[in-house]
Amino acid sequence: MGRALERELDVTEGVLEHGMPYLAFGAGRPLVFSRWFMPDHANPRGWLRSSEIKTMAPLARNFRVYAVNRAPGMAAGTSMGDIAREHAEALHKEFGAPVDVLGISSGGSVALQLAADHPSVVRRLVIASSAYRLDQSARVSQMNYAEAAAAGKRSLHHLATQGIESPLKARLVGAAAWLADPLLRPKNPADTLAFVHAEDAFDLTGRLADITAPTLVVAGERDEFYDQSSFRHTAEGIPDSRLIVYPATSHLGAIKHARFAPDVTEFLSATE
Repeated sequence: MGRALERELDVTEGVLEHGMPYLAFGAGRPLVFSRWFMPDHANPRGWLRSSEIKTMAPLARNFRVYAVNRAPGMAAGTSMGDIAREHAEALHKEFGAPVDVLGISSGGSVALQLAADHPSVVRRLVIASSAYRLDQSARVSQMNYAEAAAAGKRSLHHLATQGIESPLKARLVGAAAWLADPLLRPKNPADTLAFVHAEDAFDLTGRLADITAPTLVVAGERDEFYDQSSFRHTAEGIPDSRLIVYPATSHLGAIKHARFAPDVTEFLSATE
């Protein structure tokens, strides 16, 4: 099914300015998808690739989706502002006009910084399962993951058990993550650590009003990484913004919700 879907959606692979890798698929107006947290600054392979394409396929029915990752070889000390600048330069060179941008999870941090710093690049903005800054629990789990990976230790359990309230379930999920870790360990942990440090310092408090693009914020009511107040603050701080919260829905569940693609498509298709 994965290969058949790739053929149906005409999946192509390329590299933008600054070496930013992307997959493009679907048909229609460009929609730049700033990827969620990734173990490597590369296009996904195997089931990660299939999962990404399957998740974005409903949007690819109406848009040519460009799934863009951060550039590899990220230097220590790189800021979210630096990452946003690279994105702005790459998108301007590739498209030559403002484009719709969808940022999910960590990609939402990038997209928010991009829209605040480089408003001329973004036509409409969708932020899903992300907010104006990381909540403390997410910050700690990401940093523990990145530092353990950089030290060559098993690290996936730091992310996999985030937000699990049941001690028994956390132990079971942590054990499974421990076993799966070698399959998902970053090939270049320095990239992972550099990005995590950049997102750790990311904070648009006082900057949300700089975002001029019409914005849709999408969240799950039971997001494990963000408090609901963070989503509300993000939406309330952006002048032309609205918030959709899916009831009884998790961090990843929000983007897999039956209403996600229709809601995003309707918002991006609206006339100015």
